[in-house]
Amino acid sequence: MLPENTLPARAQGLLARVPDYWRAPLIRLIAVWLGLIALFLGDWRDMAWQWWNSSTYNHILLIPPILGWLALQRGAETAAIMPRAWWPGLVVMAGAVFLWVLGDFSGLNLARQLAVVVMLQGSALALLGPRVAAAQLFPLGYMLTLVPFGDELIPFLQTITAKLTMQLLALSQLPATIDGVFITTRFGYFEVAEACSGVKFLIAMLAYGALVSNVCFASWWRRAGFMALSLVVPVLANGVRAWGTIYIASWRGIEFAASFDHIFYGWVFFAVVMALVMAAGWRFFDRKVDAPLVDGAAIAASSLLARLERLALPVSAALGGIAALALAGLAWSAAANLIAAPMPDLITLPEVAGWHLEDSAPRFEWHPLHTGADHRLVARYADSKGHVVDLSFALYAAQGDGKEAGGFGQGALPLASHWAWEEPGTAFDDAKSDVIQAPGPVHRLAVTWLRTGDLLTGSNTRLKLANMEDRLLLRPRATMTLILSAEASDGTAPPEDAIRSFLAATGPIAPWMDRMARVR
Repeated sequence: MLPENTLPARAQGLLARVPDYWRAPLIRLIAVWLGLIALFLGDWRDMAWQWWNSSTYNHILLIPPILGWLALQRGAETAAIMPRAWWPGLVVMAGAVFLWVLGDFSGLNLARQLAVVVMLQGSALALLGPRVAAAQLFPLGYMLTLVPFGDELIPFLQTITAKLTMQLLALSQLPATIDGVFITTRFGYFEVAEACSGVKFLIAMLAYGALVSNVCFASWWRRAGFMALSLVVPVLANGVRAWGTIYIASWRGIEFAASFDHIFYGWVFFAVVMALVMAAGWRFFDRKVDAPLVDGAAIAASSLLARLERLALPVSAALGGIAALALAGLAWSAAANLIAAPMPDLITLPEVAGWHLEDSAPRFEWHPLHTGADHRLVARYADSKGHVVDLSFALYAAQGDGKEAGGFGQGALPLASHWAWEEPGTAFDDAKSDVIQAPGPVHRLAVTWLRTGDLLTGSNTRLKLANMEDRLLLRPRATMTLILSAEASDGTAPPEDAIRSFLAATGPIAPWMDRMARVR
């Protein structure tokens, strides 16, 4: 190691600012964080890949240096506090490890990624104590913005954007009709696609709004107001963006409008919107430029923090507890990953009374996605009344990473296909119903059932909870997905009628699925 007098002057200055009693705790914290990142490297690697490769999360690349800056802004107040190991931090750490185990068991990346960030927060609490946490409360909380989330909001935002666009088209006297997220005008056919949902700007704006609220406002009411502005304005602005694209297409053509959208709206429009949000909030900024971001005197005098600080433990116990919890979570996961339900050698298509297998082709090719399934059946059935139903069935021995029956992009609306979600479909018992659309347009009703054990549901959340329970108890159970789908076509019965007629012939769907999977 180089002696201190050989370090650059700036580094020597930073080192000199760190009190002696802080150097060992800082080294321990850095070592523990590096160790946790190494143990859960797969999750950190997945997050970093999303930060770098997904435009929705490119803004997160700025979060680590912002976190460092935020911590340094509170450096003087924090340096005056004596760090103390604190056992409630191990409770937070234990909760984070358990969340990671649940996320791993269910194949829910968001839960795992949230958990590894909370592990860093919990270990900081365990090693540094409540007073340090109070001084660094916002930077510790702001670490949550490292988690890439927002894809779950896309269908909702697509629908909101489409409805806002229709309102603006009506105000500008441009006649249009809407089918879910598809808008038809006399000069073109437009889709409010996932990339046009506005989720990218909304997530970035929420992170930016939280930062500005903390740094520029002292009043909690003003902070709440600015956060509300940061939530509402991006959604409204995205509606204006979609309307503007269609309006430009009405007099310059679709190709010009598309290129204008990518260049102007992608690079300029939202920068202008962000500037306008800042301008709206500027006159309400109530924190002085030289005002400290935390009240060190209040932290030192707090009786509550004094009582919490009594829950101390030896540093060695804190380090051992963090290591034991992390290793226990990994061991639990490894044991559960060895559990798989027994699978039949072969499953076959069932006979359905009054229906026969049909070899005709759909109007637009449709292939549901069931990644990692151990068995899969695909068929097209027809009856004498002209009803045609497509069946897709998948059987899984276990659920996990790469084997998620209800995972994002799985099922009736596969990733990277020409199909797009249009709107919720007609309700079916214990099922998820969606209307999807392909170029043409071709409309298709897809009804999805998910099953494990005695559970029959259309909810991916309920399925994941059941899968979590099975793996927590090291209980092997098969998981099934059934999709029944029918196209909408002029001169034929509605898709809903075809699917209900098919269900009337199969009888109760849960035992019918079990017989097809040969698990009962």
